Amino acid sequence: MSNSTIPPTPSPKDYTQDPQYREQAARNTVEIFDRDEPFSLFSQWMAEARAHEPNDGNAMSLATVDRDGNPDVRIVLLKKFSPTGFVFYSNRESSKGNQLSEHPVAALCLHWKSLRRQVRIKGRVESVSEADADAYFASRARGSQIGAWASDQSRPLASRELFEERIRATEAEYDQDAVIPRPPYWTGWRVVPEQIEFWRDRPFRLHDRLRFTRSGDDWTKERLFP
Repeated sequence: MSNSTIPPTPSPKDYTQDPQYREQAARNTVEIFDRDEPFSLFSQWMAEARAHEPNDGNAMSLATVDRDGNPDVRIVLLKKFSPTGFVFYSNRESSKGNQLSEHPVAALCLHWKSLRRQVRIKGRVESVSEADADAYFASRARGSQIGAWASDQSRPLASRELFEERIRATEAEYDQDAVIPRPPYWTGWRVVPEQIEFWRDRPFRLHDRLRFTRSGDDWTKERLFP
């Protein structure tokens, strides 16, 4: 066996003095930790994500709970947000719709790779009003409206050809200029947040984390270890 030399243990390095770390820290100090509530910061980050993310800056992971207590997750699009909650739309008879009916709680995660930021949200879930669902459905592209009628979302499909036949049949039901009504099973949900956490990348995985937790009508905040 040949001898091998174990290199000496390097002296500790203060990574907070590294130029890369200090440059990014200088740019990113104020805008998170001076907030007393989460929505102004979320609004700022969302605007920057829409400006910089190449695709779907409003895309977010939606985690729900199935009837066996197992987590289930998929990507949906955030369509509206305010201090009352974070809104998305889908089919009430889909897997997510059934799960939200049985367990009206959810977690959201928005990750913006170009900005090196992430927001996590947890809370209870409620349905939006019929008027809100009607208004958003009316704003959708006609093809998306047709698809909402033609698709039995989350249920088995024998072939793509069958789906395309249903699309053509649905299109034939409505003149080109006809208003397509909202399907009764198509609706929206609002995640009413109990907790919102902001994460921001720093060099060497020495990240920033700020968590807001609802306390009655107010919010408490705390910095977290990365």
